[in-house]
Amino acid sequence: MLKVYSIEECTWCAKVKRYLQQKGVEYLEINVEENEQAFKEMLRISGQQTVPVLEKDGQVVVGFDKKQIDELLQA
Repeated sequence: MLKVYSIEECTWCAKVKRYLQQKGVEYLEINVEENEQAFKEMLRISGQQTVPVLEKDGQVVVGFDKKQIDELLQA
């Protein structure tokens, strides 16, 4: 399952979610603004404090990079 770590009021998070929806990709959205444990998990897997972070099967993409996201979806 693809996980999208995000926060409210994040333009790049909204773009990632819209892109995934356009591609018909199901994902689990995890709001790290409201969940400290989820924030720590995101930090552990990405090493980043910035959002969005996408994770699937241990592979991580930070930010909105269509090429990297498409590669992640192919994996």
